[in-house]
Amino acid sequence: MAPGLIPPHNRSMQSAVAEAEADPLAEARAILRRTFGHAEFRGMQGDVIAEVLAGNSAMAVLPTGGGKSLCYQIPSLIRPGLGLVVSPLIALMTDQVAGLQQSGVAAARLDSNIDPSEKAETWRRIEAGELDILYTSPEGLMQPWMLERLSRIPLALIAIDEAHCVSQWGHDFRPEYRMLGRLADLFPGVPRLAVTATADARTREDIRAELRLEDSPEFVASFARPELVLSAERKRGAAHKRVVELVTARPDRSGVVYAGSRDGTEKLAQALRDAGVPALAYHAGLERQLRTERLEQFLQADAAVMVATIAFGMGVDKPDVRFVIHADPPASIEAYWQEIGRAGRDGDLAEGITLYGAADMSWALRRIGEREMDGAVKQVQVGKVRQLYAMLDGTGCRAATVRRYFGEAGVEACGQCDVCTGRIETSDATEAAQKALSAAHRLAGRFGRGRLVDHLLGKTKDVSDHEASLSTWGIGQELSAQAWRELVEQLLFEGLLREDPNDGRPLVGVGDADAVRAVFRGERRVTIQTRAEAPAKARKARKGRETLALSPADQPLFEALRAWRSGEAKSQHVPPYVIFHDRTLAEIATVKPGSRAALERINGVGEGKLARYGAAVLEVVGGFDGEEPGRPALLVERAQELRRDMTPPERLLWEQLKGHKLDGFKFRRQHPFAPYILDFYCPAKRLAIEVDGEAHSTGDNPQRDVRRDAFLKQQGVRVMRISADDVFRELNGVVLTILDELNR
Repeated sequence: MAPGLIPPHNRSMQSAVAEAEADPLAEARAILRRTFGHAEFRGMQGDVIAEVLAGNSAMAVLPTGGGKSLCYQIPSLIRPGLGLVVSPLIALMTDQVAGLQQSGVAAARLDSNIDPSEKAETWRRIEAGELDILYTSPEGLMQPWMLERLSRIPLALIAIDEAHCVSQWGHDFRPEYRMLGRLADLFPGVPRLAVTATADARTREDIRAELRLEDSPEFVASFARPELVLSAERKRGAAHKRVVELVTARPDRSGVVYAGSRDGTEKLAQALRDAGVPALAYHAGLERQLRTERLEQFLQADAAVMVATIAFGMGVDKPDVRFVIHADPPASIEAYWQEIGRAGRDGDLAEGITLYGAADMSWALRRIGEREMDGAVKQVQVGKVRQLYAMLDGTGCRAATVRRYFGEAGVEACGQCDVCTGRIETSDATEAAQKALSAAHRLAGRFGRGRLVDHLLGKTKDVSDHEASLSTWGIGQELSAQAWRELVEQLLFEGLLREDPNDGRPLVGVGDADAVRAVFRGERRVTIQTRAEAPAKARKARKGRETLALSPADQPLFEALRAWRSGEAKSQHVPPYVIFHDRTLAEIATVKPGSRAALERINGVGEGKLARYGAAVLEVVGGFDGEEPGRPALLVERAQELRRDMTPPERLLWEQLKGHKLDGFKFRRQHPFAPYILDFYCPAKRLAIEVDGEAHSTGDNPQRDVRRDAFLKQQGVRVMRISADDVFRELNGVVLTILDELNR
């Protein structure tokens, strides 16, 4: 355990043992509060942590956003030795290590992106006992030299994150994860914890077998994500156009758009940029440095859209993603829940929208058929594809369908998805289906969808005498071409029609013979979906940050805190949320703590962050007393004091600025711009002038200046910084520089 994080031991060993026996989680709760700033464990966190603290191995399936990482991070800080975490993605490791370091935890990672000198320093810290938690990849861990070196290090535990990657039945099988079963023999006395957010019963069984956890307890929490508003719609026309419509209808929010191909991400990102959306493409074909830069851009932005393949996913822990849109559907319900789970991790309302079509299902099934894999595995994967499309195209609550898929019992409808809110309606289309099936039979699978629809409408160009003589020619004029296209799509979903790929020019024929006969006999009904307009209540639920429940009076302070956080994050090159989540800033804005003790009681403010950021946060809060948003009374009083106590260079410069002297522009001196006071401010040009080098009693503070400038820039204010020496020596030159800036 690293210095400074060891709980105080000023009590007798006997009393400590007695306390631990009375409450095995007492020390864990203390670390939860002190280090991570949370008052209580959520869901099954406490149960999992207690099991690991007792020295036992376990498997935990906790929902995305359910705090899986704390289940191994806290025991790593309590049990003697190094906590070893196996993770599949560098981005995921980087994000978690950054968050731990912000909380004052001695954490590091070893991966292919780390340079040799940093690796050497990490090993020095490991061998000196200075490191609490080490993250590494499965392939890196299983190198013989790595295992040999770790064998000499006391280990607190081994955590296997994203454990579904070990299973061939899962949606993200990674062969290198299969090697991790050897850890049971290599480190026999070390508790092992497998954690994941998405694993059905078969996958869980496979994880336990492969990782040698057959006799270990299994903790499976509810898969409910009540903050997610789910919807799905069939593709109609160009899917990219529909995605642009969906994204532009959700301005000023962070989102992720998944596309099925690298080329698709690039084209869709460009289409979004053309529509004025700050969009970035991300896929495995980009150079590593460019991927890193784009990921950092996305994580640091308050409102940006990442258009990505599934190469972008598990490594993203951005809490304020407000929507995830699948421009192309995922591979399975597990993948769907994993990818949709990128949204709403802060607990506020977010959306998961999926666009899909029968062609997508056909492509997925064809791809499985072409793979070399065991027949039983292939059969399971085909079943998973069909279950996904049954959920997307079904008329049952989407969230409830997913939860039942994972084996959860006693599930109720969510009440907020597109099905529950009445946006999906159905009508009987059995008679029309009989006509379409009959036409497909008579055309003998020789034509595609468009030709089948033209045949039903009697509009085939240059029709042959034979086709025109068929009984199905022109029998479908009661429906529009669009309605027939949607019905053909439905019949393909249900397997009543099938599509032959035909080298990219699909041909439509009759599907399952028994099912088709059942439709003709009236034993099987065919229903078709229609989409109603979303009710007002559902539309309202999509608004950005309303669920933070901030009053209008608290909003300016919240935005000021976010601006401070943004500047701090940029200076450190870390995502803003590893400093503080929006929910923490919202609580600060509401409570307005006036002391370090009061700030420490805020959820999400632990000892490490209090020591690091407490003074800066209290400085921002101190400028607000709630009387006048934007120009609080305390700030105005302070500005008046500063006007009476201007420094000599400020007085010299003010003589040149006052009274509209510079091209008629009006300046204000010591102007309150909450939470700061600006030396001089021109409202017409939104230009602030700061005189550096001879400050008031508070003294100059470069870090505070960086935060102030970042905040002002976010408010649309330009900042000029002029040294006091320049005012004394080159006053005329300073004035000319200001004139140039005013006339830009």
